[in-house]
Parts: sequence; C-alpha cells; structure tokens
Amino acid sequence: MNTKIGKLEFPSLSYDFGALEPHIDKLTMEIHYTKHHQAYFSNLLAAVKDTDTENLDFEIVLKNISKYPVAIRNNGGGHFNHSLFWSILSPNGGGEAKGELKKAIADQFGSFAKFKELFDNAAKTRFGSGWAWLGVNSDKELFVSSTPNQDNPLMDVAEQKGTPILGLDVWEHAYYLNYQNRRPDYVSAFWNVINWDEVEKRYSKLLVG
Repeated sequence: MNTKIGKLEFPSLSYDFGALEPHIDKLTMEIHYTKHHQAYFSNLLAAVKDTDTENLDFEIVLKNISKYPVAIRNNGGGHFNHSLFWSILSPNGGGEAKGELKKAIADQFGSFAKFKELFDNAAKTRFGSGWAWLGVNSDKELFVSSTPNQDNPLMDVAEQKGTPILGLDVWEHAYYLNYQNRRPDYVSAFWNVINWDEVEKRYSKLLVG
C-alpha cells in the first residue's frame, strides 16, 4: 500500500451502512462515510497537490504536523482518524479485548472495567468536537486520551503522543441523527460494535515494531 499522501486511497468498508444498527444507524453511517470522510480525503489531496508534501509519507507528516498548513492538519487528521474508525467497527463486535491486549489493559489500568470508565470519560467530557483514543506510547505502554477537532495522538501537537489503536469519533455528525444531544448513549453503544480482533492486531504489530 502506497503511503505517500498524493497516492493515498479512500478506504472501503467491510460491512454495509446498515450493518451496525441499532447502535449506529444506516443513514448516519452513509452520510458520515460518503460526505464527511470523503470531504476530508478530497480536501487533503487538494491541499498537497503540486507541493513537495504530496510525495511525503502520510504518517511522518502527521507526526510533524505543526510544520504544515492547517488545511493539512485538519483534513489529514480527518482522513487518518476516520480510516482507523471504520476499521475497528464490526457488526460482530463487542465484548472485551483479547489476547495480549487484554492482559496489557489489565496491567495498565487495573481492569477492563476501569479502562472502559476512563475511555468513556475521555469521550463524554471532550468539549465540542473531537475524539477519544486508546493508544500506545513510545515505551509501548497503553494510554487513554482525547484530542480536539481532527487531531490525534500521532501529531506533535497532541498532549499525549503515541500511536492510536482504538478511536471514537465524538463529533456531532457521528451520532446526532440517532442520539441528538445524548452523547453518553452513543458512547455506551460504541462498545457493542468494537472489532477487538482488529484492535488487538494493531496492538501486536506495535509490540514487534
């Protein structure tokens, strides 16, 4: 897969728009994917077109995002964040973490229930638009954080830096059609559609990287 910004591809979904119901409704998924994410992707490519940035590695740019224009920060973050988000959702999701990740969560946070509480709080208390994350820092330790707008832990502007392996979009466009102002209900529903196999795969890859 080509990782240069100018050669990035828009990700396909492994499930249809209605597959995550009743937790995430079909219309929200369709608008979110085809309108919001597509706009971030298109605007990112437009922002780097015919510039030196077009031939740079996407993640390296994100890790040094303070050096780049705000259009690349916002749209690059939007594309990265949503691409991760779609991949960690599944109609057969839910339950708890698996494998080495399950053990690491217990070691780092005390229990899965405590981790869930911390993540829920990060998502519910993010003022305005943003994301909640489970990430892995440079010491290969897990952390929970949140970021504003379309920022993420990869970015050098993030308070807690690392590689995200699980993310929840708490922009209103992610939930408003079904949940209106009830963000906590949306956050609770998210746990029913997490693809822990994918999250575990991302975690394991970082351990050997």
